[in-house]
Formats: sequence, C-alpha cells, structure tokens
Amino acid sequence: MRGNFNVLPAVEPEPEPDPKPGPDPLGDPIPEPIGKGTVSVELEVVASGLVAPVYLTHAGDGTDRLFVVDQPGTIRIIQEGELLETPFLDVTDRVHMPGFFGTLDENDFDERGLLGLAFHPGFGDPQSPGYRKIYTYTSEMNVLAADFTTAPLPAGVDFDHQSVITEWAVSPVNPNIIDKSTRREIMRIDQPQFNHDGGMVDFGRDGYLYISLGDGGGADDVADGHGATGNGQNINTVHGSILRIDPLDPTATTGSLDGISANGSYRVPADNPFVGADGVDEVFAYGFRNPWRFSFHPDTGDLIVGDVGQNMIEEVDIVHKGGNYGWNLKEGSFRFDPAQGNVSDDLSGLPAGLIDPVAEYDHDDGITVVGGYIYRGSAIPELYGKYVFGDFSSGFFVADGRLLYADLATGLIREFVLGLDDRELGLYVKAFGQDADGELYLLTGTNLGPFGNGGLVLKIVDLCTARIPGDLNHDCLVDVADFDIFIDHWMENALR
Repeated sequence: MRGNFNVLPAVEPEPEPDPKPGPDPLGDPIPEPIGKGTVSVELEVVASGLVAPVYLTHAGDGTDRLFVVDQPGTIRIIQEGELLETPFLDVTDRVHMPGFFGTLDENDFDERGLLGLAFHPGFGDPQSPGYRKIYTYTSEMNVLAADFTTAPLPAGVDFDHQSVITEWAVSPVNPNIIDKSTRREIMRIDQPQFNHDGGMVDFGRDGYLYISLGDGGGADDVADGHGATGNGQNINTVHGSILRIDPLDPTATTGSLDGISANGSYRVPADNPFVGADGVDEVFAYGFRNPWRFSFHPDTGDLIVGDVGQNMIEEVDIVHKGGNYGWNLKEGSFRFDPAQGNVSDDLSGLPAGLIDPVAEYDHDDGITVVGGYIYRGSAIPELYGKYVFGDFSSGFFVADGRLLYADLATGLIREFVLGLDDRELGLYVKAFGQDADGELYLLTGTNLGPFGNGGLVLKIVDLCTARIPGDLNHDCLVDVADFDIFIDHWMENALR
C-alpha cells in the first residue's frame, strides 16, 4: 500500500543512538610476508594442450596410469608419458559451465564443471564390491529434484545449478574407458550461486568417500539461500561442509552396520558426528567457505583441507570429526564481519570450540589457496614430510600463481626456489596431483578460466633430476664450491 507522507504534521525525529562500535578492522592481518625457502625444484612438462586441469590422481591398481580431470568435462589418461587422445570419461554433455560473464573466453571465469574424481579403494580388486568403480563430482543443470537444498530462495529465483556425485564403472573389455551405461547417481545438491562448490571427492584410509562443499556462493555467506546464520554455521545443511559416506549401492553391502541414506543410494557411517542428533547425518565437519582441495596425511590419516578465504585470509586446516572451522564467524584465525567483509583480532564473544587453521596467510601473498599433499616421494629428500600446496594468483587477471610448502607443525610457509635462476612461475595454479610413488604434480594454466588449450600438467622434480657425481651442493654443477665441501668433510673426518 502506498502511503501519503503529508498526512501527519512534520515532527523532528529523535536522533538515532550511535551504533555500538565493532572491533577495529585489520588492514594487514599478517604483516610478515611468505619468504623464499631453501628447497629448490624444477618443473617437468608431462602433458599439455588441456583446457583447465583441476585434478590428477592414479587408480591404485599398479598400472602407473595418471588420470587428469579437465574442467569442461573430460578425464584424460597419461600412460607411459603420453596423453591418450580418447578420454577415459567424457561428460561435457552433462556439465553446466557457461562462464561468469557468459562468454567463456580468455577473460571469463567459472568455478563450475567436472571438478572431482575418486577411485574406489577396491578398484583393482575383483573380489571387492568397488571393483572397477569410480566417482565424479559435476556441476549440472537443475533437471531433477535435489537430495539436499538450502534455505528457500525468493519467489521467481531459481538455483544456479546442482552439484552431482555419480558412480561409474570401467568397461570390462577396455580398462581405459568408462562404460557410461553404468552411471548411477549418488546424490544431487542445489547450489544457489555459481561459485563456492568445493568440488573434491576422495577416499580416506577408513574406506569412506569424503566430499567437499562450499557455502553456496556469493559473498559473506549471506546471499539468497544462505539463511539467517549463513550455511557455514548451519549443521542442518550440507553446504560449507565436508561430507562422509559409503557410496556403494547398499544392496552390495548388506552386512554393513551403516544406515542407508534417505534416497537409498548410499550408506551413512554410523559414527558420523550428527547421526542420531541434530544436524545432517552425512556431515563430517563444517564451517568452511570453499574447501576446493583436500588430501589425507599419509601417517595419521588426518584430513588436510585448503579452504579458500574471502577478502583477507587463506587457510589450511587439519579436519577432525565434528569440528567447526569457523566460517562465517571467522576467516582463518581472525574474527570475520559478514556485514563489512573485514577481519579483526578481537575474538570476544565468539562461540567456544571454533578450530583455527594450522597455516594461514593474507592477501598480500595471494588470493586463493590451492590445497596439496604431504610429500612422501623419494626424488626430493629435503622436501620429505612437508605440505606442498600453492596459491592461484595474486589477482584474477594476472597469471602469477605461487608454489609453496609448509611445516604444518609450526605453520611456517615458504615459497619454493624455482629453477637455477629462481624464476617466477607465470601461470595460474589450478590444483595438485599425486602418483602412486608419492611424487607430486602441479596443474596449471595460462588462462584465468576454463578456456583455450593452455592447461599443463607439470611434475615437481629435483633441481637436478639426475644427480651429477661430485655435485655435493646440488646446484647441478661440479665446481670449486663442491671441492670446498669435499675438503671440509675430509678435514672434519681426519680430525676425529
């Protein structure tokens, strides 16, 4: 109803009380920049001509094949050093990835696509119900009712897309091709905005499938579909969470003590933290903004997540069952103000039990953390036990991603020395991968988004991939510096 603002006589309104001042925002939360480390590496091109490689893994079946997820919708195989032409799986007809600006060119960007791949632990075992089975994470059109949704959207507003977890089986006659007739949908999730999908799927040492989901997109976790408290802090939504399930068809696991999901397509671990309590049964941990990539600690089995921040802080978390990792009450270890999008170091009044990251940095050092792996290979001994990860770039329209490593016990982050000349990477860092030997791969691109053919798979190798006899300081040269080291060692032993 339209009011008549001249009906009542003009009255001088009472002055509004000054709003209660909030914590002072921090302009530079972490003043100390990430410095150069002592570990020098080189990058060896393994595959090129991809669009936007976002994940690499192996099948665990002893074949030494590498499987590369290309965001527009294909999985490619690298076999004996060659990128095979025929895709392992092609779901481009299912993927919804129109681009943020709708142009999908060199200046466009998109977080949707084919984002994740996981091989069942029993993939190579004919006696396992997981034999020949893989799982994918895709962004698809809203064509079916979702198993999980968000707070209601305004009238006339549709969900942007749906995240879909799917099971497939390899062809019994060709191990390099998925039999697409075996497609079985596991779950479908409404996504209110185009971004913050998470997108990672992988099996833990416990045999369960872990799935990362962002807060649904937008800024501050307050947009349409985010509810009054935001999705990150809402245990009654799957958004902003890590899920944990047994994805096999329940008819193949009839002896399991785990309950069957509401849609009948998978099982929910009986020891998930919210089973039998308030909260979504599938949720393993929550309080995440956009957990783009994760991995598991090879010794402890702990889940290590790189959670992408908003305006200030990028973080690496060690994730425990039932843990609350703070978003949108915190960004990293700092208080987050969803009304202003800034952070402060005043933590008074925050709920108890919010778990801080084990490593973090601010946006002076990058804008998007890209989670990686604890190094357990043999090619770079000085890197053993370090967490290798990266940052996408310093800005959206400049390709200057960074290759980093960290000691997760202390939180100390350092940047690799790249090559003998300590050059800049000059590429966008998209993701990391790991082979069966524990060696690591950097997935990069020359373009901001999933466009073109500038996607690369680069193996992280020792600066001197073949040690040169007499090269005692590992600088790929045999010179007087090595002679000095030899003399020092000889004198030290002679004086004992």
